[in-house]
Amino acid sequence: MKEEIKILDLKNIPCPLNVVKCKLALEKLSLEDTLIVELDKGEPEEMVFKTLDKLGYRIEILIDEASWIRISVIYGIN
Repeated sequence: MKEEIKILDLKNIPCPLNVVKCKLALEKLSLEDTLIVELDKGEPEEMVFKTLDKLGYRIEILIDEASWIRISVIYGIN
């Protein structure tokens, strides 16, 4: 099966809505798919990281700008 990459732009989305949208997007992924998420720095970043960590996802920081961050969330590989 071919790995798919989906991009979710959650910049300017308030907490906890960004966490909810991220979780919903992750539920739609297949094994070994990758979700790219863009988040505002601060509370949105902290809440999403905390939630994904609790759920056991692997997170990699791809871009770390002054006001936002882009991460890769890999499903099925803890």
